[in-house]
Amino acid sequence: MPQITVGVSLKAYFGRRQARVWFAAAAAVLRAHEGVRSGAVEAFVIPTYLQLDDAAGAFAGTRVRLGVQDVSAFEPGAYTGEVTAAEVAESGVACAEVGHAERRRLFGESDADVAAKAAAALRHGVTPVLCLGEEERTDAAGAAAATVAQLARSLAGAPAGPVIVAYEPVWAIGAPAPAPIDHIGTVTRSLRTALLADGDRSGSRVIYGGSAGPGLLTGLGDAVDGLFLGRSAHDPVALGDVLDEAYALARSAS
Repeated sequence: MPQITVGVSLKAYFGRRQARVWFAAAAAVLRAHEGVRSGAVEAFVIPTYLQLDDAAGAFAGTRVRLGVQDVSAFEPGAYTGEVTAAEVAESGVACAEVGHAERRRLFGESDADVAAKAAAALRHGVTPVLCLGEEERTDAAGAAAATVAQLARSLAGAPAGPVIVAYEPVWAIGAPAPAPIDHIGTVTRSLRTALLADGDRSGSRVIYGGSAGPGLLTGLGDAVDGLFLGRSAHDPVALGDVLDEAYALARSAS
């Protein structure tokens, strides 16, 4: 049965106590979900660095993979404050979010910076969750061309390995509603085509984020390989609803 991917990034909304409460509630939903248990739905959760051990304990015995919200472009050494991909891998972390629009806007990260971080992750067997998307709202064809070009820049020089591309149009992040379904589909299909044409990216997936929540995945159907959730997943019931949609989509495609 084809996998549908559902990821959650907690950003920096929760302190450790609040995160532990969420981990317990989310783990109960994920542990009980047939789609996750069967492997038809692939789930990953990205807490803060300090919450990783708490998350690992809560999700122990499930198929849930853990990620980090950023990773250093540097190998281990004299880089105060950095968290290297080598340490991330040693900690049992499966994926690393790189290039999120907030990192680009608040910390000035360029596509070259993102490419260096993605390369570091891939060198150590950590899957980049590569966040891409146009800043200003434009027509779907223009957005697709811009995002495919950004994909190429953000993987320039990176070693072979699969990536999870999270299409997150900047103008839709934190908005009352996600981008229109037709717009999303045009961009995600173009990203898929670009990844399929790159022999180094076999096994890659394209998911959508940017005010994603319940109801969206059903509308998108096979235009995406899943969703990347933010605040909507703070409600474990909403997370369960998205998992239900993902499982239904996986079964319909089998």
